[in-house]
Amino acid sequence: MTNASPDTLTGMPRVEVAGRPEALAKWARHAEALVIPGGALLAGLAVFSVFLQVLGKSPLAFFQAIYLGGLGSAFSLDNALTHASPLLLTALCVALPARLGLVIIGGEGALVLGGLAAASVALPLQGQPYLIVLCAMAAAGVLAGGLWIGMVGALRYYRGVNETIASLLMAYIGIALMNQLIEGPLRDPASLNKPSTYPIGQAYRIASIPGTQVHWGLVVGILACLCSWVLMERTTWGFAARVAGGNVRAAQIQGLPVGKLIMAFTFIAGACAGLAGMIEVAAVQGNANASLASGYGYTGILVAFLARQNPLAIIPVAFMLGAIDASGSLLQRHMGLPDATVEVLQGILFITILFSDTFYGRIKWLNPDLWARAQP
Repeated sequence: MTNASPDTLTGMPRVEVAGRPEALAKWARHAEALVIPGGALLAGLAVFSVFLQVLGKSPLAFFQAIYLGGLGSAFSLDNALTHASPLLLTALCVALPARLGLVIIGGEGALVLGGLAAASVALPLQGQPYLIVLCAMAAAGVLAGGLWIGMVGALRYYRGVNETIASLLMAYIGIALMNQLIEGPLRDPASLNKPSTYPIGQAYRIASIPGTQVHWGLVVGILACLCSWVLMERTTWGFAARVAGGNVRAAQIQGLPVGKLIMAFTFIAGACAGLAGMIEVAAVQGNANASLASGYGYTGILVAFLARQNPLAIIPVAFMLGAIDASGSLLQRHMGLPDATVEVLQGILFITILFSDTFYGRIKWLNPDLWARAQP
């Protein structure tokens, strides 16, 4: 229920919603997007604390170790930012299709294939200028990842295959394909204990940001999030994607190209994950090996859901999850906990985030639509 009354100072109409100022309603809508995920995060941490108590470990000592491992020193901060870099891009692989109502969880496959493609392209270009090789690697990674997830979009639109199942199976296929190639035709004979491709060469590695130990991939990830926000919130394509995500039938009646939107956004999503793989090869690994499948694609799912599919919110959330990932070795040394403990924490957080979706629109003081219904 909305009405307008004159403001005593300006004489202009003052909009009210069910007896409350419109400004309060606007803040309530924004607060819902912060309060519910924040409450889910706290609930997940509380459940995980109980898990630690069962193991006989101190939750306080655990969270203190996470702080020290992720933020406690300049080295820890650099390590956390390095872990956050691929999460920015793999989270976009989930967040962008989600605006169309698609749940894509196969970013891990696009990442490893993007890294493999980048390493494969760099080898025959040895001796060429740095920028040419780097651009060729980036193009190969983007193309490989984009086509991989783009196939999921094609299966969804043209054959009606569930994109969640298809993307997960494609991730397993992508990882298996990478392992087959680096252990077979693309293997460096010198890589005995850890099969990998030939190194791309130190001359073609991505350097660190001056004054830090963090590579430039972090800046690329942040820029990708900013560009994605502009795409979704300030372009007609983004508006069309939101309309199609809300009601596909209504979008088709309005003449929106739903098929092209699905293909375009799944390709862009996969391209982001493929670019993350390229950066891992050029900045961290130096070649393509099994370490590319380190779980960044799966952690990106949690980042995207915790950020409510908002590209801007992905930036701080990725840093938070990056700090948790970076503290894994410290937890192992100081508390005798395996690295899998961090994965347990992430799993619990993911479950609580999914469960928190049931509260959207149901909390009275956060939903202006319920204020009018409560009026006598």
